[in-house]
Amino acid sequence: MLSDPWLQRWLPLAVTHAGDGPVLEIGCGHGDDTAVLAGAGLKVTAFDLSRAAVAVAKARVPSGRIECGDIREPFPVAPGQAGLVVASLSLHYFGWEETVAIVDRVRQVLRPGGLLLCRLNSTEDHHFGASGHPEIEPNLFMVDGDPKRFFDEADVNRLFASGWRRLSLEHFVTRKYLRSKALWEVVLARDA
Repeated sequence: MLSDPWLQRWLPLAVTHAGDGPVLEIGCGHGDDTAVLAGAGLKVTAFDLSRAAVAVAKARVPSGRIECGDIREPFPVAPGQAGLVVASLSLHYFGWEETVAIVDRVRQVLRPGGLLLCRLNSTEDHHFGASGHPEIEPNLFMVDGDPKRFFDEADVNRLFASGWRRLSLEHFVTRKYLRSKALWEVVLARDA
């Protein structure tokens, strides 16, 4: 995996919104973003479904509260407590209705004005499953035995249409996984 410094440009905004409260990271993987957030002095609570990834993240970021957990279960931060939620490429495993419900739970864990820094698979992400796989529902494909959702701009707008104030929406191609990966980077504030 290559360096993916996407959070660097958002750190000043992230630090301002997080304050001294908890930061929730959804799907922390091996702790790349966790390390950046903790390095900025933030109080990170992170989780991932993979026990192996959690073990690596815990070793990399001993100051973080990192645990194994499923996004469909209650979050390890109480509703209305987080000033910042980071969800980088972790909201794409579900049918549309379940994705909407998860995003609503993300909104609920944020305090009013809290910030969501989010990256989503793009429908242009052909190296990682956006084409050539059986389609379960529009833009949700069965990729190597697992469901994987891809978003176009209309999907992103629809997903965050209610209860959010959009600060930024950009389409990027990154080399995070050696081959080019197309994704949406979205920054939103929770409405009151």
